[in-house]
Amino acid sequence: MPGQPLLDPKLDVIFKRLFAEAPDLLANLINAVRSNEPPIVELQVLNPQIAPEELTDKFIVLDILARDGNGQLFNIEMQTRNHAGWPSRSLYYLARNLGRQLQAGDGYQQVQPVIGIHLMDFDLFEEEQACWAFELRDRQRPQIRLDRSLQLHLIELPKADRLHSQGGSTLADWILYLKHWQEVVLMQSIESPAVKKAHARLQALSDDDEARRLAFVRERALHDEVTEKAEAEARGRLAGKVEGKIEGKIEGKIEGRTDTLRRQLQLKFGALPDALEQRLQSADEATLTTWSERVLFAERLQQVFGADGIKG
Repeated sequence: MPGQPLLDPKLDVIFKRLFAEAPDLLANLINAVRSNEPPIVELQVLNPQIAPEELTDKFIVLDILARDGNGQLFNIEMQTRNHAGWPSRSLYYLARNLGRQLQAGDGYQQVQPVIGIHLMDFDLFEEEQACWAFELRDRQRPQIRLDRSLQLHLIELPKADRLHSQGGSTLADWILYLKHWQEVVLMQSIESPAVKKAHARLQALSDDDEARRLAFVRERALHDEVTEKAEAEARGRLAGKVEGKIEGKIEGKIEGRTDTLRRQLQLKFGALPDALEQRLQSADEATLTTWSERVLFAERLQQVFGADGIKG
């Protein structure tokens, strides 16, 4: 029935449906993020379909891969969770798309840039900046750029919302839409025709029973991922505590046996040489047991620690 509550456009399955099925909206978003670059006129989505197994896979992100009229490749992702190793993962997939371009006999001049655009519903950096553009540049002279084959744009949506939602630009409208899609008054203030179209598409998706079912399946998989991760961390903490207690007991037991053996040796032979004291401190439980048995019958320290136990 019409008028259903709006689905979250940041849910990766909904994000992909919104933009992969409407390349004009995807091009508008890319142009808004890369406003200082020549605008994209033609854009082809290379992976518009969503396989059933992708919906239930808890540890993937449903990305969008597209190519413009010049051959540049774009990888667009909506990230709602800050995974460990996230930067390395992102660069790996960009580099993989770069390496896949050449066939046998192709020249390197045929390589086209691979450009990542990742919208993140979390703050990644402590700095106040919210929109980032990474390229291969010199550390001391960042104005010197080595190459543009790999580029990665990051938009920290919570921070960007605070900093840019009042700006009136197309990017500000996209940020406003992605963060406040449920707020009618704010949605009415948006001026960008493309963002208005995206909001209308979101309402149509939200009114579609199958889209809502797929969104539920995807949300359940992501909730399962969070739960499994939390349970694994809890098990790890518990195992660490148990292991720590066991190690503590073993160390305490060895320390007690060391003190007892030291007193026996001092009573029988007097003060211990430094070399033997060091051996006593580093001995394991089995060695302490052997020495404790020997001290009962030994007449000299050598008979406790062995022939090479002491020198002189």
